[in-house]
Amino acid sequence: MIRKIGLLMFGATMGALSMLLVVAWLNQSRTAQAAGTDTYRQLSIFGDIFERVRGQYVTEPSEEELIESAISGMLTSLDPHSSYLNAKDFSDMRVQTSGEFGGLGIEVTMENELVKVVSPIEDTPAAIAGVLSGDFITKIDGEEVRGMNLQQAVERMRGAVNTPIVLTIAREGADKPMDITIIRAVIRVKAVKYRIEDGDIGYLDVNAFNEQTDDNLEAAIKKIRDEIGDDDIKGYIVDLRLNPGGLLDQAVNVSDTFLDRGLIVSTRGRNPDETRRHSAVPGDLTGGKPVVVLINGGSASASEIVAGALQDHKRATIVGTRSFGKGSVQTIIPLGSNGALRLTTALYYTPADRSIQGKGIEPDIKVKQPLPDELIGRVEARGESNLRGHIVGNEEDEDEGSGSIAYVPPDPKDDLQLIYAKDLLRGLKEHAAFPPDPEAAIPTQN
Repeated sequence: MIRKIGLLMFGATMGALSMLLVVAWLNQSRTAQAAGTDTYRQLSIFGDIFERVRGQYVTEPSEEELIESAISGMLTSLDPHSSYLNAKDFSDMRVQTSGEFGGLGIEVTMENELVKVVSPIEDTPAAIAGVLSGDFITKIDGEEVRGMNLQQAVERMRGAVNTPIVLTIAREGADKPMDITIIRAVIRVKAVKYRIEDGDIGYLDVNAFNEQTDDNLEAAIKKIRDEIGDDDIKGYIVDLRLNPGGLLDQAVNVSDTFLDRGLIVSTRGRNPDETRRHSAVPGDLTGGKPVVVLINGGSASASEIVAGALQDHKRATIVGTRSFGKGSVQTIIPLGSNGALRLTTALYYTPADRSIQGKGIEPDIKVKQPLPDELIGRVEARGESNLRGHIVGNEEDEDEGSGSIAYVPPDPKDDLQLIYAKDLLRGLKEHAAFPPDPEAAIPTQN
């Protein structure tokens, strides 16, 4: 769902383009017209089958669902990331990429068929109303949660700003369930969370690339610098593990945060004139402090753009395991009230002209994170190269593939990759890849 930076095509543009294509088609040679005739013959077959299914299937089908399924089938046959978004899916996608929505401000999971509150977000309606970590939501506006999946429950809790919702809460130690009325407000998802490790290392958890990421990152770095003091900061850890990607412009901005100059990423489409190059502008917000980036099999797309750019420029040392390997760009083409088309239109390349499609980013220092006993056999290494119908990258290795185990321990004390990164920054571990040598970086490009 990577978009922006010249990648969005609007309806009016598409309409004009379609008209030009029709005019061009009418003026083509007989050979080209023969190809067009064949295409219309195939479309005639589709129309014939549609009419027969509509008129003769054992139960009356929904025409809308038939057409939507046909469109979806056409797009999913191209690659795993091209798809049709109906109006609702398109709306949900825009909410996800915006990073803000009308809601309550709670992180939730599903447990024993009930919605469990992982934690209320500070200063949100849920926290102010008294919702606590560990609470179980049994009813939403009087409707039983049992029988819903997590997504359905979340959709019911989201809604228009300033509208009320009643949650029925079961709390440990309480005699009976209680009703809590909450007024929805604008919730801004923090795409970047930070903390200070052991008093002298800034830890930046970049968990999404939405419209809030760049601002969140800048604010987090400023707070770290203010709290530790520039002279005492040993360096920064940028955690991209389990980050599935997002907006291209945010990947560029995050990379630029740590770079003073040079190419960050290029995207290349079907035609040479569709190539786009995105470069850094002067200004490293960390003041040139050492940076370690953590990746694993859950680091994909925009995460790989950042890791690849910092790795190629020798600005950061990459620690962890091989990333997912999604090196394609999806353009979101709005279709008015009919939703949108998500279409793969380009592949991206790192500053050293590497395509990670089906290959992934190989860390400078490989550190495996063992699975706990209860997850052994249940969690497998997965990557783009495992997806059926994926675009085969020009650097893809059939024997190795892309991806790795995507697991991060909930307790930092058990996080071997994080511990290794901290030891590097403190000088407790030595490795030829740290600190990286800027002289060995690719020539600066703009």
